[in-house]
Amino acid sequence: MINTIHYPEKSAWQELCARPVSKNNFVNAIVSDIIARVKNEGDRALFHYAELFDKITLDSLKVTDAEISAGRAKVPDELKKAISVAKANIEKFHSQQLIRKGTPIETSAGVRCWSKSVPIEKVGLYIPGGSASLFSTVLMLGTPARIAGCNEVVMCTPADKNGNIDPAVLYTADLVGITNIFKVGGAQAIAAMAFGTQTIPKIMKIFGPGNQYVTKAKELIIQEGVAIDMPAGPSEALIIADSEANPQFIAADLLSQAEHGADSQVIMLTDSASLTKDVSSAIKMQLEKLPRKDIASKAMECSMMIVMKSLEECMEFSNMYAPEHLIINTANHARLSQRVVNAGSVFLGGYSCESAGDYASGTNHTLPTNGFAKNYSGISVGSFCKTISFQEITPGGLLDIGPTIEIMAEAENLTAHKNAISIRLKTLAENRKPLP
Repeated sequence: MINTIHYPEKSAWQELCARPVSKNNFVNAIVSDIIARVKNEGDRALFHYAELFDKITLDSLKVTDAEISAGRAKVPDELKKAISVAKANIEKFHSQQLIRKGTPIETSAGVRCWSKSVPIEKVGLYIPGGSASLFSTVLMLGTPARIAGCNEVVMCTPADKNGNIDPAVLYTADLVGITNIFKVGGAQAIAAMAFGTQTIPKIMKIFGPGNQYVTKAKELIIQEGVAIDMPAGPSEALIIADSEANPQFIAADLLSQAEHGADSQVIMLTDSASLTKDVSSAIKMQLEKLPRKDIASKAMECSMMIVMKSLEECMEFSNMYAPEHLIINTANHARLSQRVVNAGSVFLGGYSCESAGDYASGTNHTLPTNGFAKNYSGISVGSFCKTISFQEITPGGLLDIGPTIEIMAEAENLTAHKNAISIRLKTLAENRKPLP
């Protein structure tokens, strides 16, 4: 069961912020071999790994139009409606992030500078399979990719024992306009999108969560010149609660994150020692009714409830921990929210549960974990774009800024840089034409 710690000294906070460490030291070697084989053998390696890891023999890797249609027919109307509502909210939130062209700024007389947002041409989305069908991740990645305007969106996701993709995943992909879908999972899927195979196109940036093998593969393909969305690790949540918080709500939020995986971590911070007892009781009661009880219980073994001297200390600890999800369930949550520095996504008040962000409030649920919220953001439309800067300098503008550039270039001993200015200034002086 979850461990309770009372009033830890600040000298111990850094250790408490450390995430559980995987003992699987062999992952790097396994993933390196997988990447090398996919790079060299292409589709043949993918068929091999489908048999080895997924225990299935595939006739082809690409999902057909007929399979997409069949999947669409199998999704209940109630779920289709829910997915449509979530898609609409996600589109509303993400659409306001799109900025195609910045306003030109005249940095000096005759010197105009501006930037333009350009979509990444080819992107790859990885959608995990396994014990849970994450069709919601298709929404979270596919929607901003389409808003950004990426020309080609490739999606890889593992097939089940019968060689099929979950119907809800296929329906959601079709809903957001993704039809280039492949039955490939694990590290081999990351390698296939990074290098391209006979069937799967080579892409420029890979998005999506996954297990330790997928995470390691994303880490390694960066060295091959392929970009990724962010470093990733097991899912996590941190809750800051006061004495007025509902223990049942807190227990439900802790367990909703814990059921993601046995390596997930959840933390509750509070200034109320009595609250920890009530939350512990609520956890025990709710845990017994969960189908994924064993997974959640395992996650709880590496989780904590920590009693602090004040809510201000709770905020200080939270910023040090830099959680993927931060729930501030306090009476003064608006004031405390102003002190948030490091977090992936923040949920304010007793009714803003993390599940809302996972599915349908509109924000993105693909977020930095393992402390990377200190220097990474969650997925946005900007994640699928690159920004290109432009400048236009008139002859008069070069006369004004040219001497500054000459002095700087000479100070760095970059004579050719200086000459590029000097030769133009000389030409202007010789022509003696009226300046615009």
